[in-house]
Amino acid sequence: MIFDRFTRIGLIVSWNSLAVAVLAVFATWLSLKLNLIADYPLTIISTAVIFPIVFSIGHAYKRRESALDDYGSIKAHGRAIYFAARDWLPEHDDDRIQHLERILADLLHSCRDMFKGAREDMPANERAVYAAFSELSEFVKRMRAEGLASGECSRCNQYISKMIVAFESVKHIYQYRTPRTLRAFSDFFIVLLPVIYGPYFAHQAIEYEAPVLTYIMPVLFAVILTGLDNIQQHLEDPFDQIGPDDVAINAEKFVELLGCGRPIEKQPAT
Repeated sequence: MIFDRFTRIGLIVSWNSLAVAVLAVFATWLSLKLNLIADYPLTIISTAVIFPIVFSIGHAYKRRESALDDYGSIKAHGRAIYFAARDWLPEHDDDRIQHLERILADLLHSCRDMFKGAREDMPANERAVYAAFSELSEFVKRMRAEGLASGECSRCNQYISKMIVAFESVKHIYQYRTPRTLRAFSDFFIVLLPVIYGPYFAHQAIEYEAPVLTYIMPVLFAVILTGLDNIQQHLEDPFDQIGPDDVAINAEKFVELLGCGRPIEKQPAT
């Protein structure tokens, strides 16, 4: 438990936090040496850094929640097709059920490989996903040949259509990020402001009795700004499996739980 907490703190306070903190401390020390004292307003910090980062964090969080909704839609409609193959046909066929389980497993495996993979591998991974969707469509055609009513086949095809829509939505979240110019703007000021505010930290240090307190504020200033930026960066890609808030596609667990809802066969009365 304690180790996990320190690991999560390490995701927020990283090497860039240390680098910016060193710059802030050096700028404060230099300002004291050169007697550069100034009482800057703090509103520029919220305008140049805090507002852009908080906006980006909110947008990245919405993208993550949208990805979770679409991932849930893929799983729910896949399970609905599984129930149709199990319960809607007059005869139970274990081979049919196992075939569908393999198709759904291949689909989720392909989705996971695509969303966790590199951008340059996207064309090949996307073809694997649509190959699984194509096989799922062929499976519905097979159920039609085995006696499934046309209306129920149409409903299964609607399930596949909704799964494809959800996949396309998640694919766009994977492809596109929050505004890059806004991120570049905030990254620039995260490095610049701790240096520019050296005279301000030197001005605040006049009121401190202990010299060591002089450098606490610039370090805290740097850690807060870089910590917010690191949070936004970890939320940016909800599939990279780096932060604890990422979306994990667990194909194995999904397939394992497919048969949990199988009706219990009634034993004949004795």
